[in-house]
Amino acid sequence: MITASNVSLSYGTQVLFKEVNIKFTPGNCYGIIGANGAGKSTFLKILSGEIEPDVGEIIVTPGERMAVLKQDHFAFNEFTVLETVIMGYERLYSVMKERDNLYAKSDFSEEDGIRAAELEGIFAEIGGWEAEAQAAIMLSGLGIPEKVQNSKMSDIEDNLKVRVLLAQALFGNPDILLLDEPTNHLDLESIHWLENFIESFNNTVIVVSHDRHFLNSVCTHIADIDYGKIQLYVGNYDFWYLSSQLAAKQMKDEKRRREDKIAELKEFIQRFSSNLSKARQATSRKKLIDKLTIDDIKPSSRKFPYVAFKPERECGKNILEVKNLCKTIDGEKILDNFNLTVHNGDKIAFVGPNHFSKTVFFQIISGRMESDSGSIEWGVTTKQSYFPKDNAYYFTEHLTITDWLRQFSIEKDDTFVRSFLGRMLFSGDESLKDCTVLSGGEKVRCILAKMMLEAANVLIFDEPTSHLDLEAISSLNDALISFTGVLLFNSHDHQFVETIANRIIEFAPNGNIIDRMMGLEDYLANEDVLMLRDTYYGKHSGVTI
Repeated sequence: MITASNVSLSYGTQVLFKEVNIKFTPGNCYGIIGANGAGKSTFLKILSGEIEPDVGEIIVTPGERMAVLKQDHFAFNEFTVLETVIMGYERLYSVMKERDNLYAKSDFSEEDGIRAAELEGIFAEIGGWEAEAQAAIMLSGLGIPEKVQNSKMSDIEDNLKVRVLLAQALFGNPDILLLDEPTNHLDLESIHWLENFIESFNNTVIVVSHDRHFLNSVCTHIADIDYGKIQLYVGNYDFWYLSSQLAAKQMKDEKRRREDKIAELKEFIQRFSSNLSKARQATSRKKLIDKLTIDDIKPSSRKFPYVAFKPERECGKNILEVKNLCKTIDGEKILDNFNLTVHNGDKIAFVGPNHFSKTVFFQIISGRMESDSGSIEWGVTTKQSYFPKDNAYYFTEHLTITDWLRQFSIEKDDTFVRSFLGRMLFSGDESLKDCTVLSGGEKVRCILAKMMLEAANVLIFDEPTSHLDLEAISSLNDALISFTGVLLFNSHDHQFVETIANRIIEFAPNGNIIDRMMGLEDYLANEDVLMLRDTYYGKHSGVTI
């Protein structure tokens, strides 16, 4: 068990936490949520001891082991993948290394023999003989091929390093598990594996994530950071969201009733305070107003951007025809005679393990890249708007956000542009920030604002949920559900894909394509799809998005 007792932390005038008291108990998974900048990751660092609070303390049950998902992808470059995972259980790794060093000595003494025997007993007791096998199983579950498990960390791709560090945190059955964005860079199959792992994990899990489906699958409690406090709710993310919306409505209704009462009382005082016969009554009403001061009711600090895509015209019958599209980059064939017909009403999610092929395809059909061969024909009634995976080239000039967005607006009036930015949470001086210093989430909101102004009837999104907080993801999710045009997109967010897509296209190995008119959940369960994947991948594998 881990407890935060009267924890407070400030940076200058910014109060992140004020007298926080919360207890995390075994057998439960706690999802830490809050607006951007609320201090979610900071709170995990306080719990792990990486950051000391100004006041208060973190109390961990004596003897319990805590594991933390590391964020430094290069810290273990000199170690093998398997060794890096086992290092997550520090005591086991320490015993293993001391034992191996003793046996490697050329002058092995009687004293060394006694110590080696002690270490052998400890090694067996804490599961040393099964360690490599368990680490290998864990790595396989997270999509790390067996052929690289004995490679050095420096020799594997960065997206695999993230998974190795996750396996490191999970290894050895820790008593307390702290995970900051554990689903980043995981495919759907690996996320499912992690969900199953946490669901069967009997100890304490505390997780920060922007993946709503993941939070719904694993969380028994939600810890909401707001106004420097942490409020604990029983249930998963959806239950928290619905209950918090209901509470906000009730609070709003109560506030309105109180405001109406105050307005009525003020009107009474104004009308009758000069009337001597009513003076005593007016005075008593004035005292009543003092008791009705609305200073205890605080609205949530959550802010939802307004996202809505409204096409300036409807699509015709012909949307997009792709024939025999080919593209090779650095000797690798990315697209091989790819064919696609897009119909009016399609909302297509592109899935599959080769994420680069999706990005290349989107760049080609949006005119950002030339194909080697094949043809692309857009319908004459279509107008496309593209959300790139890498948006850095949009933000190289020193412009205010207002001037940046004005470039893409027919209406150049400052009031119009700034009011539009206000919808995307750039209000007041925020709209005057230099666009070269924006955060990842701020840049994404700028691109979304640009796309809304373009009023296209075909939207192309390449991983739009990256860098967004839960509130912005929810707003974008709802906007694309309501969008009346055609949508081509990919995303790692399970709920995002499931609630939007009505057609799934998978880029399988060796140029194979699976194309089905159905949502994600139906696609995952479709026997025909599973049989095709067995054929294309050599063995059954969960769908990668």
